[in-house]
Amino acid sequence: MIGFGTDGIRGKFNTELTVEIAMDLGKFLGHKYRGKNILIGEDTRISSPALALAIAAGASSMGANAYLMGVCPTPALAYVVSLENFSAGVMVSASHNPYYDNGLKVFDRNGKKLDRNTEIKISDYLEGKLELESPQESEIGTVSNYKEGLDLYIKHIVSFTDRDLSSLKIVLDCANGSSITTAEKIFKDLGAEVIAIHNESTGLNINDNCGSTHMDVVGKEVLAHQADLGFAFDGDADRCLAVDSSGELIDGDKILFILAKWMKDNKYLGHDTVVSTVMSNLGFIKSCEREGIKVKVTDVGDKHVFDAMHQYNYKLGGEQSGHVILKDFATTGDGVLTALKIADIIVGDDKKIEELASECDTYPQLLEKVIVKDKRGLMKHKDVLAKIEEIEKALGEEGRILVRASGTEPVIRVMVEAKDESLCATYVNDMMNTIQNI
Repeated sequence: MIGFGTDGIRGKFNTELTVEIAMDLGKFLGHKYRGKNILIGEDTRISSPALALAIAAGASSMGANAYLMGVCPTPALAYVVSLENFSAGVMVSASHNPYYDNGLKVFDRNGKKLDRNTEIKISDYLEGKLELESPQESEIGTVSNYKEGLDLYIKHIVSFTDRDLSSLKIVLDCANGSSITTAEKIFKDLGAEVIAIHNESTGLNINDNCGSTHMDVVGKEVLAHQADLGFAFDGDADRCLAVDSSGELIDGDKILFILAKWMKDNKYLGHDTVVSTVMSNLGFIKSCEREGIKVKVTDVGDKHVFDAMHQYNYKLGGEQSGHVILKDFATTGDGVLTALKIADIIVGDDKKIEELASECDTYPQLLEKVIVKDKRGLMKHKDVLAKIEEIEKALGEEGRILVRASGTEPVIRVMVEAKDESLCATYVNDMMNTIQNI
C-alpha cells in the first residue's frame, strides 16, 4: 500500500518511492487543480530534482501549471503557497532521514497538510483503484521556474523582528540541507555574528553526522568559537534544536517552554495554552503548569499539533524533536523562525539561553526503538497491552510509559519517564523484551 504516514509519503528512493509514484501524485493534483497553479519545492538530496520534475510533468500533463521553487525549506513552500494563491504545494524531502530516502509532503492552498480524505483518494489513485480522465492537448499545463518564492519567504522571516542581533555570536548547523538557502543570510541581515557549518550540499551529505540529529557537533563548534549559542536544523529546515554557550542541549521541550513563558508574560499566548505531543517530557508539562500555562497534548506529528491549534485558536505548539509552530506566522514547523524568535527573546530580555532554559524541569527519560515486521499488529497484541498496563500501574504518578508505532519506519518506539534513570532502563528493557519475544 502506498500511503501517507505522519509526514507524507516517504521511503527509499527507487525502492519504496519512485519517479513513477511522484509523477502519479502530480497527475492526481493536476487533475484536481486543472487550469490552476501548483508549487513544488525540494531539499538538497540527490534524488530530489528527479522527483520534483516528475511531479511537475505529471501535474502539467493533466492540466495544471507547475512552478518549481527549487531548494527551499518546507515552511518556505507552505508560506508561499498561501501567500501567492497556489492551489496546492508539494515538498520533496525526507526531513531528517539519510540521503537515500526521500518523501513527498503535500499542502493545500492554505499551506496546511492535507486532510485525511484527500490523502485516501491520492493513495487510491497511486494504487490503481481510481481512474482520471486526461485533458485535451490544448488543455495541458505549463512548467516554470519560481525562484522568487524563496525571496518572498526570506523577506517574511526577516520582518518578524526589528531587533538588532549584533550582540550575539551564533553557530548555525544547516545539515547540508534546505536551510543553506536561508538561515545564514537571515541572521547576518539582522546583525548577528554567524559561524555557519555544514552549509554546502553534495546531494549525498544531507543530515550526514550533522544537523539536529547530531547535536554534539554544533555543541563542539560553539565551544570552539566561544559562541553564545548554536542552532541546528534538519534536512528540510522545519525543525530546530539549540545548544547553550557550554554546548549543552536545549531540546524542543525547553525551546517550547521558553517561547510559551515569554508569550504568556507578554500576553501573546492564546488561552494561556501551549500544544505539545505525547512525547513531551513530564517535566515540561509540570513546569508549564507551575507558570500558569495549560498544556494540550496530541498524538505525535506537527500535523496533529497544528490541527489542535487551529481548532481551538491556540498560538503556539510543537514537539520535543524541535518542530515548533508559531501560528500567527506559519502553518507548519519552521526551524529558522524558531531560532530567530529565541534569539529575539535572548537579546530583548538580556539573558543567556541557559538562564531561560533552566526554568524548565526535565525528568529522566529513555527512548529506544525495536525493529519489527508488523508494527500495527504488535501494537494490538494482548501481551503488549498487558505489559503496558503493568508498567503504568508500577509507575503511578511518578512517571509514564509510551509505546507507539513509527509513522515512517518499521519500528516500535518505547519511552519511559521515571524519577530516576535506573527505573527508566528497567521498564524500557522489560517492554522491549516483551515485544521481541512475540
